[in-house]
Amino acid sequence: MAFGSIAFAPGLPARAEPGHERVALAHSDLATDANRSGPVIRAAIPRRALARLPRLASLIAKGNAIRIVAFGSSSTEGSGASSPATTYPAQLQRDLEARLSLTGAEHSAVTVLNRGKGGDDSEAMARRLERDVLADKPDLVIWQTGSNDPMSGVSVERFSELTRAGILAMRATGADVVLMDQQWCRKLQATDGAERYGTALHAIASELNVPVIRRNALMRAWAAQGVLSASQMIGPDGLHMTDAGYDRLARAATAQLLANAGLPPDASSQN
Repeated sequence: MAFGSIAFAPGLPARAEPGHERVALAHSDLATDANRSGPVIRAAIPRRALARLPRLASLIAKGNAIRIVAFGSSSTEGSGASSPATTYPAQLQRDLEARLSLTGAEHSAVTVLNRGKGGDDSEAMARRLERDVLADKPDLVIWQTGSNDPMSGVSVERFSELTRAGILAMRATGADVVLMDQQWCRKLQATDGAERYGTALHAIASELNVPVIRRNALMRAWAAQGVLSASQMIGPDGLHMTDAGYDRLARAATAQLLANAGLPPDASSQN
């Protein structure tokens, strides 16, 4: 599929992305060596300024309906969840509705469409971008990507090309875009070069001023703080998240989306 390019306004406020101070705890507390069963800690992704979600902010301010597409692979589809209701997109819809109701402002329904497909890499997602994302005319796209590419053989260069083109195609419709990086899990830690895809994702996000839900660092932080152990977040297959992991992910995503939209933090939605 061919993608066009668009111009965009960078807008870099001085505030840092939410959650980074807590995430930093994980890097020393959870380090393990190659002879142990736990995941290996990689170098931290550098902090950067808080990117904005102008369309989401405008819809919230006006009390208009919000339409979100959760685009991705098995983590979005909900592999490992006990039911469709415990996938992260379903829990995100409930959490956003609840959080917005606390603002006291009028707001319409939040709809989160689950467009995850297990096993998809960036090539497969590019082929269905028009049908599964753009055709839905979303206000916001949360794109979870980069987990399957190192296992399916898509090169880092091709992954970067398709990710950049996909973001520009989504933005050309007027939608806001948020990326979600890899899960913290045994399967990816055992895959040579997997961390390079996370690094590439963050480099593109910085280049295009796209917010990132830093799932990998968040999961390490939850383990470091004793919130959830690695086995509580990831199922026996060593790859897919559990109900508890998806619940934490949805809450963290809710807090970040609203921060990126300019709403003040709320203690009930912190990760």
